[in-house]
Amino acid sequence: MEKGIIVGVDLAKHSFQLHGSSADGTVLFRKKLSRPQFHRFMSEQPRCSVVMEACGGAHFWARELGRLGHDARLISARYVKPFIKRQKNDAADAEAIVEAATRPTMRFVEVKSAEQQARAVVFRTREQLLKQRTELVNALRSHLYEFGYVAPQGIHNLPRIAKILDDKNTDIPSLARETCCDLLSQISEQTTRINALTKRMGELARTADTTRRLQTMPGIGPIGALAIETFAPPMETFGCGRNFAAWLGLVPRQNSTGGKQRLGRTSKMGQQDIRRLLIIGAMAVVRWTSQKGARPGTWLARMLATKPRMLVAVALANKMARGIWAMLTRNEDYRDPGQLMAA
Repeated sequence: MEKGIIVGVDLAKHSFQLHGSSADGTVLFRKKLSRPQFHRFMSEQPRCSVVMEACGGAHFWARELGRLGHDARLISARYVKPFIKRQKNDAADAEAIVEAATRPTMRFVEVKSAEQQARAVVFRTREQLLKQRTELVNALRSHLYEFGYVAPQGIHNLPRIAKILDDKNTDIPSLARETCCDLLSQISEQTTRINALTKRMGELARTADTTRRLQTMPGIGPIGALAIETFAPPMETFGCGRNFAAWLGLVPRQNSTGGKQRLGRTSKMGQQDIRRLLIIGAMAVVRWTSQKGARPGTWLARMLATKPRMLVAVALANKMARGIWAMLTRNEDYRDPGQLMAA
């Protein structure tokens, strides 16, 4: 942190708790302000370091404070919690934010731009619609099961369900039939919205050079490429590809002590959207390779010969994360290591 005043801000919807401290830890002020008062107060202050927890609205306020000339930084809430003294309240949280920010090894969250957050809204909305459609499909299947009709899982089996409801010879009561038909229409509406958002995300993925470059890697499509560009910080913030894989939660959880390494299951402590899409893409590559056959002598061929497919997919997702870091830091498209070995 820069020398001078450090202001810790505990954000809320309508009130903001401020804790001002000098570089040596001396408390300068403690204030509780409303939203208009907070903006007015910070606009009147000389340039200082302002630290907030990375929560809802934090990226907006970081951009606003940056326009006012301040050095705005965000810090993960899990790194603030150890510095809270005894009881938890807004004032204690603001003080803990300052204490955490003054640590020389503290890691900060990159501030997102408005365009990144706009893409995140599209991504989150599509995910929400998918969950809602899944709920509707499961509700429809459970209703039909009450009358003795077992429908298989999967959105592609909806025509079979619709055929059951259209058949007048079935013994489904008219009231239940009408309700189930209404659920079918809701599912159709959700599907239309999902397809529109998927098309929009595909258009966004084609317009940026970063997303185009990411899609040259097998297992990464338009949605995965857009998620990486939206949710991942600049790759220059990671020292190497392994750090990026660890940030995604694609490394084993450690419980090492006494010089002895003890590795457990995958940590899953990072960005879950990117991690999930990388594993799905890796599983698609593993499935295709299992059907078509891997090139002899390659890493994937050796892994598939001795390990379960799901384990291979997670390991491949780890390699994909490291490859993504290399591609974006060097501004290069994907190069197949198997072809390089053959050359």
